[in-house]
Amino acid sequence: MHSQINFGYPWQIEYGHLILAAIAGAIFALAWFRKWWWPVLVLIGLVFAWALSAGLIVRFGVDLNGRATMPTAAFLSSGSGRVLDMGAGTGRSTLMVLEARPKTTVVALDLFGESYERHFGPPPSGESVLDQGRAALVRNLRAAGVEQRATIQPGDMRNMPLASASFDGIVSAYAIDHLGRHGIQDALREANRVLKPGGQFLLIVIAKDGWLKYTFGPLLLHAHMVAADFWADKLRDAGFEILEEGSQPATKYILARKTAPTA
Repeated sequence: MHSQINFGYPWQIEYGHLILAAIAGAIFALAWFRKWWWPVLVLIGLVFAWALSAGLIVRFGVDLNGRATMPTAAFLSSGSGRVLDMGAGTGRSTLMVLEARPKTTVVALDLFGESYERHFGPPPSGESVLDQGRAALVRNLRAAGVEQRATIQPGDMRNMPLASASFDGIVSAYAIDHLGRHGIQDALREANRVLKPGGQFLLIVIAKDGWLKYTFGPLLLHAHMVAADFWADKLRDAGFEILEEGSQPATKYILARKTAPTA
């Protein structure tokens, strides 16, 4: 079943560094054989070493097309509840929740708009981005055997067509950091609105750290690679209490709890 799951990130994203490493390695071999000037050999060798190591980080550290693991055991530790995935994309974080918390149900919300198309490519001829997004999500849910516990809801996370205080938890992975600063504030207020009192919010974003600077690719599409305390401050402003913070390669996560309704 695992082999049928496809999160849809194009090969250039996951293997671009390794292709560059192969090219640099071939040039280095030619330069060595022809005894080029040693500073040129050193420069080509450094490019090869950077491209190879960055490729390994993206492939095995970030692993965009691999199954995501829950970054904290504290998120919905009871294993049950109704969860919203804000900016679900092709379902990577949706599957993460459904598989790690087997008694949950998930509403997968995405706008299926310009940002989706920029990440996953244009839809086939005759289809809309919405059709493309729904189909990709349904395929992955079915391949994982969890489609009965998930529903798909088109919508903008800045103004969600969802009832207030209707979710026990929210997860949002690599989605809110696409928005402008006003959009971030709106999305976090909306997250607060739809959560039940005491509900948990697991926010996963691209981190501004050395891993990110070392690589290239879609990670750089996330406009808000900001200072370390930015997200915690924004969550507090939106009425959340910070419970836990942590990091993974190029990734930061914050687990928060709703303490106050939005204004």
